[in-house]
Amino acid sequence: MSTPVHSTATSTPVKHSKEFVALMAMLMSMVALTIDSMLPALAQIAQDLNADHANDAQFIIGAVFLGMALGQMIYGPISDSFGRKPAIYLGVSIFIVGDIISLMASDFHTMLIGRVLQGMGASACRVVSLAMIRDCFSGRHMARVMSLIMLVFIMVPAIAPSIGQLILIFAEWHGIFWVLLGFSLTAVVWLALRQPETLDIEKRVPFSLANIWIGIKETINHNSSRNYTIAGGIMFGALVGYLTSSQQLLQIRYGLGDLFSVYFGLLALTIGLASFANSRLVMKINMEKLCIYALCLISVASLAFFLMSLLFKGLPPFPILFAYLMIAFSGFGILFGNFNALAVHALGHIAGVANSVISTIQTLISVLVGSIIGQLFDDTVFPLVIGFFFCSTLALVIVLRVRHKYGYSDMN
Repeated sequence: MSTPVHSTATSTPVKHSKEFVALMAMLMSMVALTIDSMLPALAQIAQDLNADHANDAQFIIGAVFLGMALGQMIYGPISDSFGRKPAIYLGVSIFIVGDIISLMASDFHTMLIGRVLQGMGASACRVVSLAMIRDCFSGRHMARVMSLIMLVFIMVPAIAPSIGQLILIFAEWHGIFWVLLGFSLTAVVWLALRQPETLDIEKRVPFSLANIWIGIKETINHNSSRNYTIAGGIMFGALVGYLTSSQQLLQIRYGLGDLFSVYFGLLALTIGLASFANSRLVMKINMEKLCIYALCLISVASLAFFLMSLLFKGLPPFPILFAYLMIAFSGFGILFGNFNALAVHALGHIAGVANSVISTIQTLISVLVGSIIGQLFDDTVFPLVIGFFFCSTLALVIVLRVRHKYGYSDMN
């Protein structure tokens, strides 16, 4: 029998802790599945739809992030006014429209339009799920639940490339979009039938542009929230840079072929294991300290790996590259749950708007940073490792400045 979830932020009961974690993980995983299942098919799609350049295939991934940046500002205010579940219903509907457009695309530009819509729709699942979690938890308990959810949903990017690769054996890339359609329908039906609304009616705010603008200003003007949002966006950008160029670097340049999905999955599991470790560590160690340790790890490892890569003219042996990526990704696993919890901690009373603003800013930053890293791909590891180093170092400076100015937060 499932045990009740202890709620520190709302009177709305969340009766089934394991089911709640699983459902939130599935909703948040829609983005990951939309992106990672497509990786093995990028070259095939670009060729079939007559993309102009080899690096243009990266835009199939980047378009999803662009759509997320455009969509995330919408769903938070809607969820604050009308409830969390209606906002997700709207987002999934947009996602399905985008999926069908991509499925039927006969040229590259139509494909990108569909992918942008998929990102706009899937962003509802990301933003509103975070608000639902914030409705039920706060502080370290929220960080712990976030890490547990990340542990569950990280299995999706771990297996998504393998799913895409398996589909390509029996069907063309169109089959991947059929799977995405089925996944989104399953998630929204589960939400409708099993999950109660988490935002009490008396806590809802009237929908108005004035209220939205007030929430936006409060979120942006909150110093620590703003800084942690920027730091999270920079580090997410480093990961986007990896996602957009990983197929070209690992599958093609290093010649992994079908094994690409296996190694990609192992690296994703590294993030998951680090997230699980973080779910335990945050109950004992301050979150800012954990972020500092993780950023130092990524920065130092990246500098050392870059210097060593010079000896191999930018193409070190794959086992060395894989070991470096595992170290770096363990740092990512610690960072993301903590950065999100730190950014939204003081804004629980406007969690929907706050999560929209935070996610929008983070995604816009990540699209810019990730696109730069990806488009600089030159058949070596240099753009990626340099990107990891500068992103982690800059994020570290931001966190240290926040700590120096405001001290460590007390999130219990």
